Amino acid sequence: MSSHDDHIDLGRRAFLVSGSLVVGFTLLPGREAMAQTVLADEGAAVQIARQYQALAGSLKTNPYLDAWIKIAPNNQVTVYTGKVELGTGVRTALLQVAAEELQMAPALITFLSADTGRSPDEGLTAGSHTMADSGSALLNAAAQVRGLLTGAAARQLRVDAASLTIANARITAPDGRSLSFGELLPVVDLHRTATPASPLRDPKSFSVIGTSMPRLDIPGKVSGKPSYVQDLAMPGMVHARVVLPPAYDATLLSVDDTAVKSMPGVIAVVRDGSLLAVVARGEWQAVLAQRVLGAACRWSKGRALPRPADVIAQLKQISTQHIEIANTRGAVAAGARTLAATYSKHYLMHGSIGPSCAVAQMQDGVLTVWTHSQGVYPLRDGLAEMLSMPKDKLRCIHMEGSGCYGHNGADDAAAHAAYLARALPAQPVRVQWMRDQENLWDHYTPAMVTEVKASLDAGGHIVDWDYALWSSSHNERVVNAGRLLPATQLARPFAPAPSVPMLQPEGGGDRNAIPLYRLPASHIVNHFSPTMPLRTSAMRSLGAHMNVFAIESFMDELAAAANTDPVAFRLRHMEDQRARDVIQLAATRFGWPRRGRKPGRGVGFAFARYKNLMGYVAIALEISVVRDTGLVRLEHAEVAVDCGQIVSPDGVRNQIEGGILQSASWTLYEALRFDTGGIGSFDWSAYPIMRFSAVPATINVHLIDRPGTPFLGVAEAAMGPTAGAIGNALFDATGKRLRDMPLGGERLRREIAP
Repeated sequence: MSSHDDHIDLGRRAFLVSGSLVVGFTLLPGREAMAQTVLADEGAAVQIARQYQALAGSLKTNPYLDAWIKIAPNNQVTVYTGKVELGTGVRTALLQVAAEELQMAPALITFLSADTGRSPDEGLTAGSHTMADSGSALLNAAAQVRGLLTGAAARQLRVDAASLTIANARITAPDGRSLSFGELLPVVDLHRTATPASPLRDPKSFSVIGTSMPRLDIPGKVSGKPSYVQDLAMPGMVHARVVLPPAYDATLLSVDDTAVKSMPGVIAVVRDGSLLAVVARGEWQAVLAQRVLGAACRWSKGRALPRPADVIAQLKQISTQHIEIANTRGAVAAGARTLAATYSKHYLMHGSIGPSCAVAQMQDGVLTVWTHSQGVYPLRDGLAEMLSMPKDKLRCIHMEGSGCYGHNGADDAAAHAAYLARALPAQPVRVQWMRDQENLWDHYTPAMVTEVKASLDAGGHIVDWDYALWSSSHNERVVNAGRLLPATQLARPFAPAPSVPMLQPEGGGDRNAIPLYRLPASHIVNHFSPTMPLRTSAMRSLGAHMNVFAIESFMDELAAAANTDPVAFRLRHMEDQRARDVIQLAATRFGWPRRGRKPGRGVGFAFARYKNLMGYVAIALEISVVRDTGLVRLEHAEVAVDCGQIVSPDGVRNQIEGGILQSASWTLYEALRFDTGGIGSFDWSAYPIMRFSAVPATINVHLIDRPGTPFLGVAEAAMGPTAGAIGNALFDATGKRLRDMPLGGERLRREIAP
């Protein structure tokens, strides 16, 4: 494993630190062929040429084969992706996909991820799209490259192509004659567009896809090797710390930087409007200088925040756009029984373990930024606008960051680094936010409220479903300079692009608001707010966490009203066979319904197909409740997953297990603390997360592999079902139906106190 890591990682890092620039290539033909706007991950609209709409995954927007695979005369094979590693293991899985279709050992491939100077533009790594988009593109691109090389070898060797064997970039005839991929370059031009049909291998012959290949990123992380952008060290690098306003909309009135400039190691104090930073030779020198500089500032008052108790009511007041996302209304049958309920969720924080960081260097007129952004191309475009620089003079290179989970401060820290690097040419400038800055200036996940009403006929079938949700944008990604915090603080500030709803079927706040269950009549409305009192954006699963929690909690309430077992009730309303398979598998492995439980224990079940497009997840779990404290512990969980063709079984299990833990933390304990004076969750003591004492004793993940079917994203698929199952288990354990997250802790203790 270490040899794989050295071959792929360290050479790459040496290249990055060298500061070399590789000229990129055009990935799409002229605009005259552009015909249709489609939705990409996280709601970004992209134009697709008419002739490329039938291509697989991200080949639609990056159709040239050599955007994905390059072969050098020395037979070195390099594979590219525009997606990034966020700790989900996708870098390893994507390498497996390419290696399988190229029929090469993964260790022989140089695998490079998002870099605006080299990789295809795949927008954001978000929304569980990586395998569906980049994986599908690489599968087909690699198959087509292999097919072209095999055809050329057959012509050169004058044999039937079917008689050739391929292994590790060499094609061999039955008589032993062979040609390497590199030797075929004079007769094979890979700068050609992909075709809709690919010579894909039979999944029965796979030897790499479907295996749990050791992850490329783990050895360095567990051994303490430099693994994150926070670890990046470059010759002559200087350290910067920024001073951020004490409140939203506060402006810097004055600052006395006299004392700071005389402090040891200080190189410069940079100010532009309300953007303020200090640069020093050493990192601790920069930290000390920032403290002194911050104390010497005088700010305007800024904007007050709402009272937490008013947030839910305020959502209904500021939601001015009413978007009907489903309407199959019909007359409710006479005698039907109707139930109604309201559910809510408060603001959550990303809680990234490592504060956001970036390194930037301006050299020879080119500004290079090393960043843990989820989208290096959108970031580059935003930086170019902010700095009034041509895009081809900016290069953004992804490096992992320690904690992501969505749109945290990565892009903003990168903008700080880029601005300061331009002010200090030739010197690499490292910017790392402090913990309080990471918490206070996070892009929080928006608060939400949902209302659901449904009717049952005499046979216990749902005959009418009415669902409404209130929320704001869950996607304030970088689409212009004004979406970058430093750009809004300049003396000549940029205005953020207006907030717009993300359309179905992806959805934003309304993600997974349309149940997969059979509903003869339904009406579903997204009440969208273009404004929000707190700074918000995307967090893992967006609105699906809340919507699935509400839907699956209410399904249990309806099952109880119908006097039916919750699993049987779900199956009664489910026509999708793959959904039925995961529901039945999770229930069977759990031994549902579990009998003879101890006092203070409860079981719960929930299901969802993420976005109704991606992976299917069903979960049955058991919890225990400590009545005196409100502590909830997940004792045991059985999970069934169908994500199509499985590339890495261990990788899928990792994501499901991690998603369960994170969703349990959100659902039970996490809530941003704030009042009219500002944000209170400035450190870990003021932002409670699930502790080790509450981690499940066992989680068993059961995979349904479907060889040859499309890859279905799974990294965010467990968030909603986990929340629903916990809510249902809490009712089973306590007899209290809790509908306002977070469900555990002091709030639960008060609810169940004798």
